[in-house]
Amino acid sequence: MLYRGVNDFSLLIKPSSADCNLRCGYCFYIGRLAHGAPQPRMTDDVLERVISTYMNSRQAASYTFSWQGGEPALMGLDFYRRAARLQVRHAPPGAVVCNGFQTNGTLITDELAAFLAEYKFLSGISLDGPPLLHDHYRKTSNGQATHARVLKGIERLRRYGAAYNILALVNDRTVNQPGEIYRYFKDRGFLHQQYVPCVEFDAAGRPLPCSITGRDWGSFLCAVFDRWIGEDTRRISIRLFDSILEYLVSGKRTSCAMGTDCRQYFVVEYDGTVYPCDFFVRDGLKLGNIMDGSWEGFLDSPVYRRFGLGKSEAGGECASCPWLPFCQGDCPKYRQAAGGKRSSSVLCEGWKMFYAHALPRLELLAEGIKKGL
Repeated sequence: MLYRGVNDFSLLIKPSSADCNLRCGYCFYIGRLAHGAPQPRMTDDVLERVISTYMNSRQAASYTFSWQGGEPALMGLDFYRRAARLQVRHAPPGAVVCNGFQTNGTLITDELAAFLAEYKFLSGISLDGPPLLHDHYRKTSNGQATHARVLKGIERLRRYGAAYNILALVNDRTVNQPGEIYRYFKDRGFLHQQYVPCVEFDAAGRPLPCSITGRDWGSFLCAVFDRWIGEDTRRISIRLFDSILEYLVSGKRTSCAMGTDCRQYFVVEYDGTVYPCDFFVRDGLKLGNIMDGSWEGFLDSPVYRRFGLGKSEAGGECASCPWLPFCQGDCPKYRQAAGGKRSSSVLCEGWKMFYAHALPRLELLAEGIKKGL
C-alpha cells in the first residue's frame, strides 16, 4: 500500500532537466547535463502526454504539478501557457489544479510574474540570506553575484500579487548565521520560509565541503526556533515547524522526510523519463518513460516498491529513538556512508538536539491550535 494512497501522488517535472543560467557551487543536479541533450527542453508532445495521462487515468480531488530544474524559467512563458491550457482541457470537473514553480528568481519578468499570479502558481524562490551569504555559492555561469537579481524577481512577484515562499539551503557558510538570516527574511516581509540542509557527498561517500554536520544543523534549527516561538508563531510560516504542528494536531504527515514511505511523487525528466525522487535520478531507479508507459505501471513497479519501502529501513538505534515518529530515520539521501552503505542519517545528532529542545513548546502550541486559541 502506498504511503499517501494511489490517488495522492504528485508530479515533479523538470522540463529543462538540469539546465540552468546559474552554476551554484553546491548544486547536486547540474551533473545531469552530461547525460542528455546539450540544451534539454520538453517537447509539446511530452508535455501533453504527461498532463493528459496524469489527469485522465485517475480520479482525484486535486492534481499537483511542481515545475523544477535546473531552472524551469528557461522554458519561456509560452511553454507554461500551453501547460495551463492543457490542464484546463484535461482536468475532471470540479478538480483543483495546483502548480508549484521552484526557481532561482533571476529570470522572472513582468509577463511571467503576471502569468504566475493569474494561474495561482506558488513560486519557491531560492535565497540563502543577505548578499554576502547568498552570493558565496549562488553565482551565474560566468561567476557574477545573483542576490540583487533575485530581489528584483521577488519584487515583480509582489507587484502582480503572485504567491511565493523562500527556500534557503543551509550550507557551511550560512549554518552559523541563523539569527542574521532569520532577521533578514523577517525584516523584508518574507513570511513563508523553508530551510533545507546542504548535505552532498563525493564519489566515495564523503561529505563535500559545502555540507553541514548534524550538530551544525541542530544548532541552526534551535536558534531559528527560539526566534520564531517568541513572537512569530502566528505571523511567519516555517515549513518544518508547520509540518510538525500538523502531525501533532491531525496526525497527518505533510513533509516528505517525515513520511514512512518514499512513494509520494514521480520525477518526470524533459524527455518523459520517470524516476521516484529527484535526489535519486539514477539509471538503476529509472521506472520507464511516460511516452510508452503508464502511471499505473510505474506505481506497480517492483523498483518503485523497493525504493518506497526503503524509507522504513533506518535500522541501528532508530528503532528505540523517541523522535522516530517525527523524523522516520530522515531522508534516505542523508543516510549514505562511505562505500555507499546505508547508515543512520548524518543529521541524526542535529535532529535529536532540535526535537529535545523544541518539541515540548510545539506540543503546547499544538494543544492551543486544537482548542482554537
